[in-house]
Amino acid sequence: MPTIDELAAFCKRKGFVYPTAEIYGGLSGFFDFGPLGAELKSNIKKEWWKFHVHQRDDIVGMDGSIITNPKVWDASGHTAHFEDLMLTCSKCGQKVRADQFLEQALKMQAEGLTAEEVNGLVKKHKLTCPSCKSAFREVQPFNLMFSTMVGPKEDSSAKAYLRPETAQLMFADFKLVADNARMKLPFGIAQMGKAFRNEISPRDFLFRSREFEQMELEFFINPKDPKCPFLDEVKEHILLVCSEEMQKKGDAPKKMSVADALRKGVIKAEWHAYWLAVEHQWFISLGANPERFRIRQHVQKERSHYASETWDLEYEFPFGWKELLGMANRADFDMQQHMKSSKKDLSLFDEETKQKVIPHVVAEPSLGVERAFLVFLFDAYTDDKERGNIVLKLSPKLAPIKVGVFSLVNKLNEEAKKVYDLIRNDIFCTFDTGGSIGRRYARADEQGIPYCVTIDFDTLKDKAVTVRDRDTTKQVRIKISELKSYLLAKC
Repeated sequence: MPTIDELAAFCKRKGFVYPTAEIYGGLSGFFDFGPLGAELKSNIKKEWWKFHVHQRDDIVGMDGSIITNPKVWDASGHTAHFEDLMLTCSKCGQKVRADQFLEQALKMQAEGLTAEEVNGLVKKHKLTCPSCKSAFREVQPFNLMFSTMVGPKEDSSAKAYLRPETAQLMFADFKLVADNARMKLPFGIAQMGKAFRNEISPRDFLFRSREFEQMELEFFINPKDPKCPFLDEVKEHILLVCSEEMQKKGDAPKKMSVADALRKGVIKAEWHAYWLAVEHQWFISLGANPERFRIRQHVQKERSHYASETWDLEYEFPFGWKELLGMANRADFDMQQHMKSSKKDLSLFDEETKQKVIPHVVAEPSLGVERAFLVFLFDAYTDDKERGNIVLKLSPKLAPIKVGVFSLVNKLNEEAKKVYDLIRNDIFCTFDTGGSIGRRYARADEQGIPYCVTIDFDTLKDKAVTVRDRDTTKQVRIKISELKSYLLAKC
């Protein structure tokens, strides 16, 4: 596996990701996606939506506004409490996020520490500014919301925010979505879109940035009926579990089935266990290595005050185990907050009990697109010493370009172009005539192209082409008349 810096350099070189506006020096925490990156990102979102919305009857989608009425953020608590603790150097003024700094300096879990605890650790261990080695000032809270102005006014009445998460409009629009889609509990609302957080110290390439995309769903249940009817589908699924008790005792994570985790009380809610397994399965179905994932339970001081139970799906990056997806059992906290603030009734009528019910959110799988992007790239990145180049073994479903069409020599370009035109409307492909055939194969490997189609002199006689498999380099001869259906089945 490459380092994060090596992957960032590869992404820039091959056209996946660039630092934004690099000709002007860029801007920390913001990135642009190049030709291959835009396709890969689009494919990840397409597969997520298909898996979570199109292939299920109990989830519908919506697309909320990036800027909304600021009362939404007052009700959710973001305006007052969406903060990270910040350490500032007393001499050079460098600012660092306190928990990240402590985790790196002391090799400890620091998320959820209070300001008093942070100040105590800094003083006890005599920690200093990483740049100039001067002392830190007392830790200060820093709100992560980007503010903006709406309309021509420049007073407080015009102040609004770029959304720091996609979840809240799923709560604010809950009743409308439920009525319009004629949904009955249990059901989910899914959404994909941009979110913005003014991170104190963005780091690790795309992993922690200031502008990112989320793929998120809120799953609502009747609190009087907490059973998950789909549990049998995942009960034998194996997860690497890192519970709160294991963390307190210093024990290593253990593999266990979903059924065992529930039976032993490690995971409390059936729906919670179900969605943790489903999200793990989604990654695996698209070629991610199942051995690089674990689920980690939040310890008490990490857990949000409204959450009865929170788990993260984590991935083992070169820079350690990090959160991909957070999943909290939020109960009715958000629904109650928005009902109280808006004075509107967001309850649903339950046909069986003939009573109104305020739904509970038992799970909210919230995944960053860019973090998923990194996972698939890390697992696909293969430094093939025998070939002498990088092979990006992406799932054909995610590969930015599905097929490369090549002519063996330039004399055959016209014949190769006919084959390219035959399949291009159904399969996203590229037509490459630059360099030797070996060099074109290597270039295709680095772009993650799963299949290369080569037109040679025999094609003029047998009306067939050679199809090369990226991962194995094995080649098969396929009739041109059968090529499209063959490639569609493969991709």
